[in-house]
Amino acid sequence: MAAGATLACTRSRAPSRSVDLTGRAETFIVQTMRHEEKGDMIFVQCMDENSTVTRLALPPKVAAAIASQRDALTARRRRIASKRVAQERKARGEVPGFMKKKAA
Repeated sequence: MAAGATLACTRSRAPSRSVDLTGRAETFIVQTMRHEEKGDMIFVQCMDENSTVTRLALPPKVAAAIASQRDALTARRRRIASKRVAQERKARGEVPGFMKKKAA
C-alpha cells in the first residue's frame, strides 16, 4: 500500500439467506473495501447447505463493472417508467410543466 493511502471498509453485511435457482439454501456475507488509489474491492463469502464456504475477492475493475451495469439498469428503468407516466398524463389531458407557460 502506498504511503498516505487510506482504506475504508463497510461492516460485514448481516448474513443474507437465499434460495438459488435449483432450490438450494445459501447464506451470503458481503463486505466492500475502498482503497483511496486503487478503488473498491468487494469480498463475498457464500456458505451452502453443506456448510461449504466459498470466498471471492472481486478486484476494483470487476467492482466498477458491476456498479456500471447496475447504474445502466437503473437509468433504463427510470427512463421506461418516466415515459409510461408521461403517456398516462398525456392520456388524462395534463399539460407538461415545461409547456404550461407556452399554453397560457
